[in-house]
Amino acid sequence: MKINILTLFPEMFDIFNHSIIGKAQGKGIIDIEAVNIRDYTNNKHKKVDDYPYGGGAGMVMQAQPVVDAIRVCKKENKGKVIFLGPKGKTMNQSLAKELSQEENLIFLCGHYEGIDERAFKEVDMQISLGDFVLTGGEMAAIPVIDSIVRLVPGVLNKSESHEDESFSDGLLEYPQYTRPEVFEGERIPDVLISGHHENIRKWRRLQSLLITKERRPDLYEKVELTKEDKKNCLKYNFNYVRISFVLVRAFRCQEQNLLRTSIIN
Repeated sequence: MKINILTLFPEMFDIFNHSIIGKAQGKGIIDIEAVNIRDYTNNKHKKVDDYPYGGGAGMVMQAQPVVDAIRVCKKENKGKVIFLGPKGKTMNQSLAKELSQEENLIFLCGHYEGIDERAFKEVDMQISLGDFVLTGGEMAAIPVIDSIVRLVPGVLNKSESHEDESFSDGLLEYPQYTRPEVFEGERIPDVLISGHHENIRKWRRLQSLLITKERRPDLYEKVELTKEDKKNCLKYNFNYVRISFVLVRAFRCQEQNLLRTSIIN
């Protein structure tokens, strides 16, 4: 996969020269190149922004350097041009999977108060991280690009597989543990050291369901529960209700004892 990033701050993307993504670049699986938009301005002082028509705070990136940078990149990169901004489609795992199938992509990072509206004729898609504002598109581009390229075949090895991660099947990921077995008096769940792979699988699935239901009910509502899921959840709910009942009863007994003590005193 070939990725071009159009930006005013190309040095910010040196992060992709390290760790897993850096190794993938070294193997030739992906190629990420940051392109400085200033190199395409017609202004002799390398100026790329100006005051907005109609007044207002801040500066706006001019259309000319942005459009020219895109057109030059598209001579070698025929991929979609994606702008990172708050008006775009919210990024999620499904979109990451979709874009990971592309052979080429071009990311455009805005800055200041945005870019001249006339430059958007060169843009194919807009992506947002969510309902908040960043100082520039660079900060949004990094997690978006990372989420995409890590799904490209060969980028992750088997031990780093993304198949069981959060959102891979519409659920949040189950809890993870490593050595030691006991840390500050807290022991890992016995099932994880049982050696029974099927029970471990069931436990992890149940944990994913419970965590998703608690923390992301919007995701949980979209999950199609299997017969096994329903059985395990029913068992969990029964135990939860039983435990809650015991706790409530103990609390009431404690209240009654305190009441008796206060009456006697």
